[in-house]
Amino acid sequence: MRKGIAVSPGVAIGTAYCIHEVFVHPGREVIQRQDIAAELARFENARKQSLHDVRLLQTKVQRQIGKEAAAIFSTHESILQDPALVGKVRTWISQDLFSAPAALAKLVEYYQGIFHKSRDEYLRERLTDIRDVVERLSSFLSDALQTGSDALTGSVIVVADELLPSQVVMLGSKAVHGIITQAGGQTSHAAIIARSRGIPAVSGVTHILRQAKTGDTVIVDGRDGHVIVNPNAEVLAAYRKLEREFVDLRDHLAHNRDQPAITADHESLDLMANINGIGDAQSAVRMGASGVGLYRTEYLYLAHTSVPSEQEQFEIYRDVVNAAPNHRVTIRTLDIGGDKSVPFLGRTQFEANPFMGWRSIRLSFEHPAFFLQQIRAILRAAGTVELTDEGKCSQVDILFPMVTNLEELRRLRAFMRKAEQQLRMEHKPYGKVGFGMMVEVPAAAIMIDQLLPAVDFVSIGSNDLVQYLMAADRDNPKVSHLCQPLSPAVIRLLESVVRACNSQGKPVTLCGEMAGQPQAFVLLLGMGLRRFSMSPAFVPSIKELASHISLPVAKQVLASAMRQKTNRKIHRMLTEQLLRLAPNLRPIIMQ
Repeated sequence: MRKGIAVSPGVAIGTAYCIHEVFVHPGREVIQRQDIAAELARFENARKQSLHDVRLLQTKVQRQIGKEAAAIFSTHESILQDPALVGKVRTWISQDLFSAPAALAKLVEYYQGIFHKSRDEYLRERLTDIRDVVERLSSFLSDALQTGSDALTGSVIVVADELLPSQVVMLGSKAVHGIITQAGGQTSHAAIIARSRGIPAVSGVTHILRQAKTGDTVIVDGRDGHVIVNPNAEVLAAYRKLEREFVDLRDHLAHNRDQPAITADHESLDLMANINGIGDAQSAVRMGASGVGLYRTEYLYLAHTSVPSEQEQFEIYRDVVNAAPNHRVTIRTLDIGGDKSVPFLGRTQFEANPFMGWRSIRLSFEHPAFFLQQIRAILRAAGTVELTDEGKCSQVDILFPMVTNLEELRRLRAFMRKAEQQLRMEHKPYGKVGFGMMVEVPAAAIMIDQLLPAVDFVSIGSNDLVQYLMAADRDNPKVSHLCQPLSPAVIRLLESVVRACNSQGKPVTLCGEMAGQPQAFVLLLGMGLRRFSMSPAFVPSIKELASHISLPVAKQVLASAMRQKTNRKIHRMLTEQLLRLAPNLRPIIMQ
């Protein structure tokens, strides 16, 4: 048994498919001088096949999932046509007598050497794209099977060091029952797609590729992060029972996803979805969400090498709003920086701590023309959406991330007024939107009473709020154990924010990972929170959980949690309470 990070709940048993076995580093494989022309031709043929493949995938993914996901392949097409990259491979073949696979391996090593010195996440993401393209080229050179091919059939458990972007996209249409990765955590490509599709997944399982091989029987326990390779008969039988319970529960939730979200004592709740694009918006409809509580627009920008035009942004936002449940969408402005950056905003300077540096609205303020363009696109999208099925008007709100103080809110209001004024003068239609702030900086949470009069609504970004409050990077394995959303300090701060919002009559939503976690949900309900935004896949299970809990019980559970002094005791108490209140949810309750 191996232990990793539980990133998507549930239990799955299947046959291992180890991705690393498809692509093997060839070493410094050399060719004879008389074979140069043939090797160059072999590389060129693989490049043309890859280009053809990437273009087909781009069209297919755009049709089935959306423009944002398809943009991955647009980036890969550019890499395959980049004269510098292609030229290096040709030079290593013709002058250094490298085989084509060896030249591609050297290409990855070359850019690793360059990008490893950079702390800029954008450059590291480009390295991932280069690796992705190299693996596709290598597969054509060796006639190896593409990861996204029809070979993935039956009960497959994908085992990989990490999943590359295109692999994640293509796995989205396959019969994958579980995912295990050596690298990554809650925010990795693998974790995001696993949660969005309800696939049990565990990340951070060190050396799993040394133990597992394709064809092995593997158990994935996404509740507590355990992975078992080739279990004995007794263990296998026990987990078969858990897997059946998980599948039965998933089927039950699927049948009930269109039911209203109400507590055991008939209090109505608003369960919304966090999305990255139109594909997620469509998933939110299928999962029974009541709207989109957080549309992360940065993924549109991360897929581009230049600034998307206002018209392009407008069309994408409009399509997302029209696809969303009840056409209700809260659109967050660019939240770039820290773990994400884009080159066209000039983020080239070194920052010792980018998470607490030039990011989100701080960066947007430095690029007023760009910022106005995005606000204008959102306002225009709000003015062109359809009516709901009940004939009600749609609702589009704008949400600003990383707000710290009142002065920033006043600057943001000024940007809004200017954008509206420009659109009026240009006779371009636009809609009225709610003006909201993210509460993710501890200073904003502490001063929430003073900030609330300046906004229409609040969204609590618990992911960042927790790591800022605990002074610990959630992606740093040395300190990530401190980033516990159920810690006493986090619970007390959240309770004070929710209480302040309710007392001033301002709608408040929590849109972090906590919203979809059963233990945290009960506490939030007890605090007085009634609006939650989560991964679309979590909506049915949280809806089911809510039906088993009354508000008085939730308040009692919160009171008990606030008397506890450690995260461990809080988690244990909540797990015991959940298993008592909703025993049918045992297969997805993190242990």
